[in-house]
Amino acid sequence: MGNDATLSPAQEARIRQSFGAQSMMATLGARLVGVARGQVRIEAPILPGSRQQHGFAHAGLTFAIGDSAAGYAALSMMPEGHEVLTTEMKIHLLAPAKGDLLVATGRVIRPGRRLVIVQADVHALEDGRESHVAFLTGTMIPLAP
Repeated sequence: MGNDATLSPAQEARIRQSFGAQSMMATLGARLVGVARGQVRIEAPILPGSRQQHGFAHAGLTFAIGDSAAGYAALSMMPEGHEVLTTEMKIHLLAPAKGDLLVATGRVIRPGRRLVIVQADVHALEDGRESHVAFLTGTMIPLAP
């Protein structure tokens, strides 16, 4: 998320405001921690209510923050007033999500007027170690005002 990928303060505020309106992200305890043009990072704690029966983060948590990170990466490239919706998203679960925190980094692979191709990587943090737990690929559709 370097300088060549910076957004205007208004563009970043638009993304942060939209993220703040997502009750699902609030329920999961997710935070928007990085915003740049074509790339967004979201963190979420692995709370007791977000775990599956073996104690790992549930795939639903992994998917939710990966999809949102990719979607906001796409939104970061849209003109003012436009929105995006996920039309399809595939997740590859690579390893159990062990630890206390998940970090999703979404990015735009190919922006387009009709379709935006996106990806996201999700990592789990446990005792200072990072593990790549999921890879998502998907398509967003821009919505004009």
